[in-house]
Amino acid sequence: MKTNNLGYPRIGSNRELKKASELYWSNSITADELMAVGQSIRKNNWKLQYEAGIDLIPSNDFSYYDQVLDLSLMLGVIPEQYTAFAKENSVLDLYFAMARGAQKKGQDVVAMEMTKWFDTNYHYIVPEFTKDQEFSLFSEKIIDEYKEAKVAGYDTKPVIIGPVSYLLLGKEKEEGFHRIDLIDKVLPVYFEILQKLQDAQVTYIQFDEPFLALNLTEKEKNAITYVYNEINKRFPKIKLLLSNYFDCFGENLAMVLALPVHTLHLDMVRCHSQLDDILESGLLQSQVHLSLGVVDGRNIWKNDFKKTLALIEKATDALGSNRVWIAPSCSLIHSPCDLDLETNDGTLKPEIKQWLAFAKQKIEEVVVLCNLASNEITENDQASFEENTLANDKRKKAKIIHNEEVKNRVTAIVDKDSKRNSAFAIRRQQQIDALQLPLFPTTTIGSFPQTTEVRSWRAKFKKGELTQQQYDALIKKETEETIRFQEETGLDVLVHGEFERNDMVEYFGEQLDGFTFTKNGWVQSYGSRCVKPPVIYGDVSRPNSMTVKWATFAQSLTPKWVKGMLTGPVTILQWSFVRDDQPRSVTCTQIALAIRDEVLDLEQAGIKIIQIDEPAIREGLPLRKEEWTTYLDWAIKAFRLSASGVKDDTQIHTHMCYSEFNDIIQNIAAMDADVITIECSRSQMELLDSFADFNYPNEIGPGVYDIHSPRIPSRNEMVQLLEKAAAVIPTDQLWVNPDCGLKTRHWNETKKALIEMVAAAQEMRLAHPTAASAI
Repeated sequence: MKTNNLGYPRIGSNRELKKASELYWSNSITADELMAVGQSIRKNNWKLQYEAGIDLIPSNDFSYYDQVLDLSLMLGVIPEQYTAFAKENSVLDLYFAMARGAQKKGQDVVAMEMTKWFDTNYHYIVPEFTKDQEFSLFSEKIIDEYKEAKVAGYDTKPVIIGPVSYLLLGKEKEEGFHRIDLIDKVLPVYFEILQKLQDAQVTYIQFDEPFLALNLTEKEKNAITYVYNEINKRFPKIKLLLSNYFDCFGENLAMVLALPVHTLHLDMVRCHSQLDDILESGLLQSQVHLSLGVVDGRNIWKNDFKKTLALIEKATDALGSNRVWIAPSCSLIHSPCDLDLETNDGTLKPEIKQWLAFAKQKIEEVVVLCNLASNEITENDQASFEENTLANDKRKKAKIIHNEEVKNRVTAIVDKDSKRNSAFAIRRQQQIDALQLPLFPTTTIGSFPQTTEVRSWRAKFKKGELTQQQYDALIKKETEETIRFQEETGLDVLVHGEFERNDMVEYFGEQLDGFTFTKNGWVQSYGSRCVKPPVIYGDVSRPNSMTVKWATFAQSLTPKWVKGMLTGPVTILQWSFVRDDQPRSVTCTQIALAIRDEVLDLEQAGIKIIQIDEPAIREGLPLRKEEWTTYLDWAIKAFRLSASGVKDDTQIHTHMCYSEFNDIIQNIAAMDADVITIECSRSQMELLDSFADFNYPNEIGPGVYDIHSPRIPSRNEMVQLLEKAAAVIPTDQLWVNPDCGLKTRHWNETKKALIEMVAAAQEMRLAHPTAASAI
């Protein structure tokens, strides 16, 4: 029996990579200094796993930004727009320009499209393919990191995204072909990589094909069969681990079981039944091993050793222990680094801490489980088993988890609670009369730059170095300056800037019962962006109003409308570590009731426009289509429950970003938000096509510039995007806004971009004057 790990967090235990990357981008350190930080993180990760007892340690799981972008660069998939930039800049700067855009040395390039990695909050850079796409070995990162590990004394298992999943992760940038048709062009480069790894004496290679958890076409299935037969034919000595995660193989199972691979990795957390499915099928080849992903790579709760050992025993009884490996369910990049960093000066209660395991502890769980299942039990293993059993028993009996009042309120919900008083057409006219907004109304998504100074105020306040009165005075000053800037710029609907908030989920979780927080539980969302998800451990309720104070203060400063800004129930759920002792739908409904209370308080306080952000609603969609309806029913109902208590002339906004909407556009319409703002700039308004084809009835704000890039768009660029939008969406339905919140940007970028955005809206009003009469 072996222990296997699919990937380890690459941000560093103290977010060293984030800090170094941002210093490099600001020209404060050199490329060599950034590379040294990366090398240090890799060595520390390999050392930690080796010393813990992991047999198959991954390499090439590290990335300076994103593993999909790494592979695009490795395979030479560099869009033509970067050709001139590549000639004048380093490969590293080309890499970051593809991820973030760049305005450098007189060159201006936009970032590539970014979207969610399956149903996680991790974002990847979308590969772009043309009909005559060529592939070549542009970077040898996977080979270099394998050799680097070997020099350091670690014989690792290189990890690479399989060619079928890589193609399916991308997009065709022209018509007339399907990206899977490129398989014969990309496969030779994979062969070249494999040959170099074989020459370096590699033993195991992990091929990640997460699309095996999705509903595949026959063409896509045939591509999988073709690829792995060809690899086996050319490299029979390499032991290939085919890794799937986030769901079952489903109807792909028979095809997968026929593949000539050494090991199949199964996500036993997200799909409990697949071991039985495989054993009962009788199709598992006698030489194939199973890597059982029994430790949850995406949540932070301790493994239940008793349950897991029973499952492992079932596998070993059927296959023998030599054909069974023990592993996390997926890469641990979705987990925080180390629970040991949660010291007593944090907010995490010791009672709850004993129920948790982060990446380092999950590695230890994998090793202990392997030892226990192999009957190679040390005193430490026995102590770990007893501690694990005790912690799980205490959690099941803990009184802090349950709130009967919350449970009764959920039970009492009726259908009318999730329906607005009137249909949108009636509401819209009342909102037009009440709000008196111009054509192409301008707004932002909510947050404004959180400068180092603003963040320092929050830190000092938490440490007791600022009183509540002093802290409030600083936030009031920053809020008023932001309101004045928005007025001067000419924005139509203002926001208060959210300077009192840390993270859009964390801020609300801190004020809701049933949540707790870590001090160092950071995970990567994209690039250098790290988030610290709340931990939902019990029933959720709202003891007091959460946003009314700052929303009403901002509204008191201006005659223009100020939006109330909330995070929606599905997003709070998705971007938290969620309790696993009740259905997620129940937890989401509890959150929805808490947000509903806040919405009604804002309306009562005179806030006429309320935004309930739901960027994660598409992200939460199950991977297998047969499970969509169940999820969408409760997710859409939760949003409506949070939003539907208001009067007709109160305008409800929602915001979504970095997701594909085509398949669920009717469900988005069923949310019945008066205005939806969406990310569209990176896709050059492509995302609007689904709204146009569906004849989406409500108002839409397609993002006209990319806030995840430091480049400043021109007015003409934004006008062109708005004209694209106006060609498919009636102009009286269109809003003008950035594609996401401005929290991570600098003020100089923000001011220049918003001035250009307002000018673009004004130009559109002049270009489409007849539309004004339709309102």
